[in-house]
Amino acid sequence: MNCQMIERDLEPVPERPAYNPLIEAIGRVLMRLSSIKDEVREFYFELIMAIHPCPCCGGRMKMTGASECSCSCGLTIDPTAEFQKSNCCGVKVVKRILHYACSHCGRAVPSMFLFDERIFDNEYFREAMRASRERKLQRRAEIKRLLANSRSGTFHLEEELSLSAVPGLEEALEEFIGNAASIPASFSFEREGEFHMGLYHEHILAILRSHSVLFSNIPTLVEDARLDRVRRFVTLIYMQHEREVELTQYETDILVERDEAYA
Repeated sequence: MNCQMIERDLEPVPERPAYNPLIEAIGRVLMRLSSIKDEVREFYFELIMAIHPCPCCGGRMKMTGASECSCSCGLTIDPTAEFQKSNCCGVKVVKRILHYACSHCGRAVPSMFLFDERIFDNEYFREAMRASRERKLQRRAEIKRLLANSRSGTFHLEEELSLSAVPGLEEALEEFIGNAASIPASFSFEREGEFHMGLYHEHILAILRSHSVLFSNIPTLVEDARLDRVRRFVTLIYMQHEREVELTQYETDILVERDEAYA
């Protein structure tokens, strides 16, 4: 017995990982970088809009979205299509599906009115989504027709159901109820940083009231970008199940659009 105790005492104790101040501070560094990025974006657009007055009243315009600006007079325009000229042919550019192009030769033109955002043609995606919905409705109608033809006859219950008819069912239910009753009433499953889907639900609906949006362009609600991305995705899956939104995969991103039937 003593030998076993000695051997156990001599077993190596796992070493704790060494303290690294860089790991602890990386969160603050990322937050500071994000803040600097927002300030640089705001300063950049202040400068570029200062030299592009409103074509309607000549007033100062302000960026209000991805390649979208508005004036106090009520005018909202696409500044890239309105003000920018292509370097190749010196003519106005036009919006394609996911980029701008020269209206003369069709060569892609980077927009000076985008900082790190992505643009997409709302009309194109709206038409694509409408066609997709029509195909879904046709498939759903076909499935209903097939199910209706394969439906079985009406089941008539001729005698009262009894739990004792299934051997061991009553005992299993009593054991299950007893185990559930043993859980203290004060027990809570809540944890710090609990996921409140309702907040993300209202956040996404507020954005979709004015326009469709790419998943990557939905503003975050928590500092942890990876956690926020997971929560946004889970919320959108539930919203799609409730037919509040339509989700369409486009390359590595997802187009989020309000379901027309729900709206």
